[in-house]
Amino acid sequence: MASSKADQDLEVLKSTVSTTLELITKLKASAIPAKDAKDSTVNAVDLAHDAASLTKAHTTKLSLLIINKPFTASAIAKILRELMAGPLPGLASAVELCSAGKYTKAMSSELEYWAGRVFQGMTSLAEAIPLDGSILSEDAKKGTGTEKGNGSLALTGTVWEACDAVAELKKLGVVGLVIKKVEEYKSLLQDALEELQEWGEEGSDNEDTGFDDDDDPDEAQAAVDSMFLQRHIPSEDPDKIRPRLDSSLKRLRLLILMYQAVVKRRFKALPSLPLADLPPESKTPTTEEDSGIVNCVDEALDVMKKIPGITDDLASAFYELDGPEIDKKMDLCFFTGFAAAELLVKDWQGRKDEFTTWATKFQLAMKKGW
Repeated sequence: MASSKADQDLEVLKSTVSTTLELITKLKASAIPAKDAKDSTVNAVDLAHDAASLTKAHTTKLSLLIINKPFTASAIAKILRELMAGPLPGLASAVELCSAGKYTKAMSSELEYWAGRVFQGMTSLAEAIPLDGSILSEDAKKGTGTEKGNGSLALTGTVWEACDAVAELKKLGVVGLVIKKVEEYKSLLQDALEELQEWGEEGSDNEDTGFDDDDDPDEAQAAVDSMFLQRHIPSEDPDKIRPRLDSSLKRLRLLILMYQAVVKRRFKALPSLPLADLPPESKTPTTEEDSGIVNCVDEALDVMKKIPGITDDLASAFYELDGPEIDKKMDLCFFTGFAAAELLVKDWQGRKDEFTTWATKFQLAMKKGW
């Protein structure tokens, strides 16, 4: 009888694992109608936090059950059913709710990414569940066998990491995440500024390579390749690269200041999003709609995200000593910075303030030399 019961439990587990994998596949591709998501009063970030926390807890229990004796198929199946009944669908719903336009694209993208990592990790862990009635071997647990793939402990760690990242989004909040993104973009700009400064301080590229026609062709080619990879501003500077560099460095410093000012004067002053969660008495007629503020944040972040990439292209043009391309990328880079300031020139109530005055001066300074 015991053997029969164990066999039945194992068959149920096999079916449950299959159903779990099918559900995760559907959840990754599921979609709530946009209207339903937009009108929902459920806070997507809170829902994601709770779903991820429960998923992590269930994953911990599941991981222990598949590596410790006795192997209990019914207990493993129970955990999988609990995951399917609440945490996993809840996480998928949170992703869809967050994409309804009330939480910013930054939050939506971040949640979608980490939720996808949770689903992928859960898929791998579910596939690792032994279906032969025995716990995992040491090799399967630690990933030390000859078969390719991670062990169950590493798979569990992957799910934990993704769940923690989802839960962290609640602690950050929309405002915190927006500020974090801007700080990341600013750091990239700072790196580009420092690299260009160092490059500008290096020697000219008209030094003798030290190779004659009779030298080894491979060595000579290596010297040529090195020369073109490390070109510097010639001492005579016939193409006026140095003045362009000086101008670019000044404006890059201004851009970095702009990022700092935007964080302090605009994004730290953002109302808590989504606005629908605020009590009615805390709202004002000019901030009643989420869409205006959220759209402005989305547009500003999109523009500020582009600037480091354009700056990299500008640096490449300098390294190639390509005057026309430098001018082109300078205009694009600094006009984009001008546009970012313009998007945020007024506060969230549409009023002018100290930052408005500063932004106007910033824009004038960026225009110089165009």
